Amino acid sequence: MQTPSGIDSARVGAWLDQHLAGCRGPYTFRLIAGGRSNLTYTVDDAAGRRVVLRRPPLGHVLATAHDVAREHRLISAVGPTGVPVPEALGVCTDPAVNDAPFYVMSFVDGVVLDSTERAQLMSAEARADAGRDLIDVLAALHAVDVDAVGLGDLAKRDGYVARQVRRWTAQWESSKTEELDVVERVAAHLAANIPEQQGSTIVHGDYRFGNCITDPVAGRIRAILDWELCTLGDPLADLGYLGVYWNDGGDAVLVSSDPTGAGGFGDYGELVERYATRTGRDVSNLNYYVAFSCWRLAVISQGVYARFLHGAMGDQQIDLENARRSVVYLAERAAATLGV
Repeated sequence: MQTPSGIDSARVGAWLDQHLAGCRGPYTFRLIAGGRSNLTYTVDDAAGRRVVLRRPPLGHVLATAHDVAREHRLISAVGPTGVPVPEALGVCTDPAVNDAPFYVMSFVDGVVLDSTERAQLMSAEARADAGRDLIDVLAALHAVDVDAVGLGDLAKRDGYVARQVRRWTAQWESSKTEELDVVERVAAHLAANIPEQQGSTIVHGDYRFGNCITDPVAGRIRAILDWELCTLGDPLADLGYLGVYWNDGGDAVLVSSDPTGAGGFGDYGELVERYATRTGRDVSNLNYYVAFSCWRLAVISQGVYARFLHGAMGDQQIDLENARRSVVYLAERAAATLGV
């Protein structure tokens, strides 16, 4: 099998031999389809043991993004708390090995629920259980004592939304390929109407079914993936982000990569109240966070679109015009949610 772009099989293989106990080459590397940011590969050794490797995109990369060593630190810290994450197995920060840092984590069996088709293979009971567990795992993540797990210095704790609005406004300027007034209009409204932050927790930044491994029979979350946007800050940002994707069933499926359009995963409003009961947080202004998340995702999507234009995503392919439309759709949805 041909080694995919982004992997120097000889040098990475030698590193794995030296640093991963019980693994021995030759290794087979396979790019996992669907990744739109850091590149993710399965790695099978000569005996059939499988692990997962993550590295930054190829080529044009924004300066503050794609810190895979930071991802490794996060799952190493969160793992012992009982919040489900893959086991961190090793990190390489020497660019001489593979031209960029990478880390290795355990392979977790299960399904990434990234479509309604996959959801439809689950029983009604498993879907309902998975919806509740997604919320319960989020509440558990937000309950982690960041100082106790060594993440107290990960980021500033206060002023999360203000920092995020500034960051993603700057990111938009770095990545935009055309002028879209709606993006600037929403940014201005968000900046002028920031809610009071309710405590400071780990904020995953991209929490949804598509970034989790789910047991499709038991309806349980087995691992949270894709930690590159994680920071400290306002926990309601994660809850609002779920509202970007969530479909209570019966409506048109607006985000094809989300499974909830298949129905049966629970009513978003009821799940929000479940979160509120578990955490004691006031969720009455959650629409602000849904709109903020739509806008932020529009900016992130623009960055992905720009990277594909520059050939920085390896062997993966996307429909570029559809990617552009998603940027516009998300920005306009944010504006509609805020009424601006």
